[in-house]
Amino acid sequence: MNITKEQIDDLNAVVKVAITKEDYQDKVDTILRDYKKQANIPGFRKGQVPMGLIKKQYGKAVLVDEVNKLLQDNLNKYLTEEKLDVLGNPLPKQQDNFDWDQDELAFEFELGLAPNFEVSLKTKKPITQYKIVADDKMIKEQVERIQKQYGKLVSKDEVSKNDEVSGTFFNEEEEIDSKTMIETDKLKSKKALDALKGKKVGDVVTLKTKGLFNEDHMLSSALGIDKQKAESLDTEVTFTISEINEREAAELNQELFDKLFGPDSVKSEKELKERIKEDSEKQFEQQSDQKLLNDVTEYFIDNTKFELPTGFLTKWIQTTGEEPLSEEQAVEEYAKSEKGLRYQLIEGKIIRDNELQVQFDELKEFSKGFIRSQMAQFGQLDPKEEELDNIAARVLGNQDEVKRLSEQLMSQKLLNLYKEKANLKTKEVTYENFVKEVYG
Repeated sequence: MNITKEQIDDLNAVVKVAITKEDYQDKVDTILRDYKKQANIPGFRKGQVPMGLIKKQYGKAVLVDEVNKLLQDNLNKYLTEEKLDVLGNPLPKQQDNFDWDQDELAFEFELGLAPNFEVSLKTKKPITQYKIVADDKMIKEQVERIQKQYGKLVSKDEVSKNDEVSGTFFNEEEEIDSKTMIETDKLKSKKALDALKGKKVGDVVTLKTKGLFNEDHMLSSALGIDKQKAESLDTEVTFTISEINEREAAELNQELFDKLFGPDSVKSEKELKERIKEDSEKQFEQQSDQKLLNDVTEYFIDNTKFELPTGFLTKWIQTTGEEPLSEEQAVEEYAKSEKGLRYQLIEGKIIRDNELQVQFDELKEFSKGFIRSQMAQFGQLDPKEEELDNIAARVLGNQDEVKRLSEQLMSQKLLNLYKEKANLKTKEVTYENFVKEVYG
């Protein structure tokens, strides 16, 4: 077997593979002899079928199969040994009326080669790194939410501004018949609030659905209908009151602090606010980090210039999917995927240049961190190390989970690298202003 490469240009090459009978004949003969032993052909006893008939019936198929295996194994080996950085997979060049009986079989494969380029982590234009802080207003609102959540319900005779009113929404035409509880301070419609004020158990109030709640998603839940229907619904519903309660705020005392954070972790209202600030800003950090990662990614894509073997990649997309695409469809698919491909190449270059690796011990600790945070959500604030190790071992026994966690850990390593080496400017904002500035 002989393999050679013809360089077309910096991004395209053709690999030529010449295979002789000596490369495959012994293997083909062995398989045909096994076929002869097992063949059941009418008129012949098992194992007594003439070899000529076996070759006539199976020879070409066995030959093609063995040559294809040889091509795949040796082509992959060649690409590895020659350290060719290819995009996609080698594409066989079409050969019409190919003669499988000739002594030497010649094949050609088109290659799309990865471009050479450099990535400068020190961005020319500074990229904003947001530091989201929990301001006094947010902390105050959070304290009030906690007091309300852990407060006690006190039954009332009539509805006022800050009550929890249980009842049933009804509209026969729209097939609405939903028992629910609404909080009057979450009503957006002043007319609805005025209509409810002063009402008692058993009273029926007619309300408009359009703009009823502060947050649109609350309507679908309250009416027991799907979100899509709720978004377009503009009608009237009746609300029959069955219960009226006022939630009396819980006292900020040691009993509440222990309930929230465990015994003696927080001992005063001041410490409570400090803890809320600390926990909130930890959560905000995840959002600001994701924003930074997205912005750095976009910067590199826009500012790292290199050519791609567009013609090859379009042809590869056209021929390698589950269903063959037309040339027009392939061009459209390439346009959709080009940006992602560019970043894959840029990210791979950054990882290699900075020798970033995911070690198993790191991955294990990373997975334990996820497990620890998930357990905390269910109130298990201090799991034993042995328990974490056992769960992590089960998680890392799943290859899909290993892949997912490895990608997340590598993203974290890249983020840390960008924080260290990129040209960043820190901007301190409240969460409210962060949402306005980033998401409009």
